[in-house]
Amino acid sequence: MVDVGEKAPTVREAKATALLRMNPTTMDKILAGQIQKGEVFSVARLAGIMAAKRTSELIPLCHPLPLDVIQVDLEPRASGELEVRTYVKVEAKTGVEMEALVAAAIAALTVYDMCKAVDREMEIASLYLEEKKGGRSGTFRRSRTKSPSR
Repeated sequence: MVDVGEKAPTVREAKATALLRMNPTTMDKILAGQIQKGEVFSVARLAGIMAAKRTSELIPLCHPLPLDVIQVDLEPRASGELEVRTYVKVEAKTGVEMEALVAAAIAALTVYDMCKAVDREMEIASLYLEEKKGGRSGTFRRSRTKSPSR
């Protein structure tokens, strides 16, 4: 692990996004509450929060962090796309980019798991860091705001 012992704790924030593509009828079933496993967005949101809290157990060499805020939002888009957006904040000696990315990835995978019985062709089309603030390197904002098309 990187030695962060001499660094001062500062407020760190990160935002990440995952994009899922699915059959539009799958999205219709999600929105109508017709997925047999349950309420997809609530379960995916909870899975993303739980994953962010366990990032250091999932990715070698990540520092465990006492996260202050974890937010997972799922927004349906046109033509069966679902955007998963996460926001994570902490006051610590190291950043929370991985926590935001893990939250987005696991929330997206949870949607896949819950809906695979009706749509095995779903795809997680992209996963990326939108923004990070704090720390020695300062602020990063992704220059390309839209994910690449198929």
